[in-house]
Amino acid sequence: MSTVYDFNVKDRKGNIVSLSDYQGKVLLIVNTATGCGFTPHYDPLEAMYKELKDQGFEILDFPCNQFANQAPGDEEEIHQFCKMKFGTEFPQFAKIDVNGENADPLFAYLATEMPFEGFGKGLKNVALDKFAAANNKAFGDKAYIKWNFTKFLVDREGRVIARFEPTVDMDKVKEAVKAAL
Repeated sequence: MSTVYDFNVKDRKGNIVSLSDYQGKVLLIVNTATGCGFTPHYDPLEAMYKELKDQGFEILDFPCNQFANQAPGDEEEIHQFCKMKFGTEFPQFAKIDVNGENADPLFAYLATEMPFEGFGKGLKNVALDKFAAANNKAFGDKAYIKWNFTKFLVDREGRVIARFEPTVDMDKVKEAVKAAL
C-alpha cells in the first residue's frame, strides 16, 4: 500500500468507507478517547475543522479504548458525547484497536510511515512516557501508537507528512495543517 487512499475503514455505523473518498484533501487522522486527559483536544480540533474544512481539510476521528480504558462506550455513546460536549461535526469512525494483533491496518501503516519519536521534554511528558510504556508493553513490536490523540497529517496525495503526539501544542498542529493546505 502506497497511500492512505488504499485503505478501507468502517464508519461508526459499520459501513465500509474507502479513504479514496477523501482523495485530494488534507487529512488529520486521530485516535481519540472520551475519558482522557487529552479529550479537551476536541475543542481545538473542531475549531480547526470549522475554519479550514472549506479549503479541503478533513479530520478523521477513530475512537480507541486501548489506553487505560478511556473510551468505554459504544460508537453511538461516543458520538453523542462528542456532539453534546464539543459540538464535533467532523467524521467519526468505528471504534478500533490501534495496537496489537488486531490493530487496524490503517494505523499500523500510519505509524510505520511516521514512527514515534517521543513525547518531548518536561515532567508531564516524562510521566506520560512511563505510563504509555507500561500500557504498551503487552503489544511489543505492534505498539504502533503510544497514547490517545496521536495525530497524523496526510497531504492531498495521500502521503503521511507529519505525526503529532498528544503532547504537541495544538497551535503547532494547526500551523502544519495550514501549510499543507
